Amino acid sequence: MRSLLCAAGAAGILWAAAAVPAAADEPDGFTIGDSRIAESSGLAASRSHPGIYWTHNDSDDGPYVYAVDGRTGRTVAKITLRGIGTPRDAEAISLGPDGNIYLGDIGDNMGGAWDHVWIYRFPEPKKLHDATVTATQLTVKYADGPRDAEALMVHPKTGRVYIASKKQDGSGALYEGPRRLTTGGTNLFRKVAPVDLWVTDGAFSPDGTRLLLRSYFGARMYHWRNGRPKDDIGSVGVPVEEQGESVTFTPDGRTLMYGSEGHDSQVEPVGLSGDQLPDAAERDRPAGSGAGDNKGAASGSPAAPGSPGGSLTPKATFVRSVLVLGLAAAAVVGVRRMRRKD
Repeated sequence: MRSLLCAAGAAGILWAAAAVPAAADEPDGFTIGDSRIAESSGLAASRSHPGIYWTHNDSDDGPYVYAVDGRTGRTVAKITLRGIGTPRDAEAISLGPDGNIYLGDIGDNMGGAWDHVWIYRFPEPKKLHDATVTATQLTVKYADGPRDAEALMVHPKTGRVYIASKKQDGSGALYEGPRRLTTGGTNLFRKVAPVDLWVTDGAFSPDGTRLLLRSYFGARMYHWRNGRPKDDIGSVGVPVEEQGESVTFTPDGRTLMYGSEGHDSQVEPVGLSGDQLPDAAERDRPAGSGAGDNKGAASGSPAAPGSPGGSLTPKATFVRSVLVLGLAAAAVVGVRRMRRKD
């Protein structure tokens, strides 16, 4: 792990980048008020129910996912999965173009002790109320051996599943699953790109043209072309959180929603601009709105030395000085959380 002081510094700068007044059309954040959700580890914006976000606990909970109303923070449905084993370490959730929800039981805090992990797949419910649904259990192995991972992303056009391993010493990677996942055997995931980031979650934009990977203190965005991350667009600001664990795009692709673990955890929006905007969102923007005026303003900067989140964004100047004390406290909490989790 890189220097914790560098991590704290990166946290401050990247939070400052995110602490810009929200655009008029940017959604509000919300607080997950359900006491049953104490370790929210994944987040996925519903495609069938506007304003609803799917989440789940990290571990020691059971085969459950929760639908949370992004306007009130209230849980509107608890879904119990049947037909699967007991989840070991559910870390990520994503929606596919097939109308299914994919829950990634992919964590391995034992340093690669498990020779296989699982993905649970089930249809997104058409109506939101507490229910029990039958899920398909899919076995996953990595071509180069066991990995700890917390990010699972289903491409919204191809339906292909990707997993990003959680390493920052140069051995982290993005893994691609088979074109079609099989229920009758093992699904072998192969490395397709290196990732030098302590990845805690990731998400594809709704149109599939951007990939966002986040860490505890930062995030990076990539152009996605021909099934690969082709260009590193640069860093994207993240808010300071007790333990930043999750991220999803809003359905229009213009905003990222960042989540954290803990009771009454916050889900906070960060609006996108310039080249960060997915292609469809850029095309849909009304003429004369200045969509390209800030192109590159918050992306493409060189990486900050030792920063888990990578490069800096230049919007933060006016708030840096007032963050020093708060950042110190936030860094201590984050470091303690990381040490306990790892």
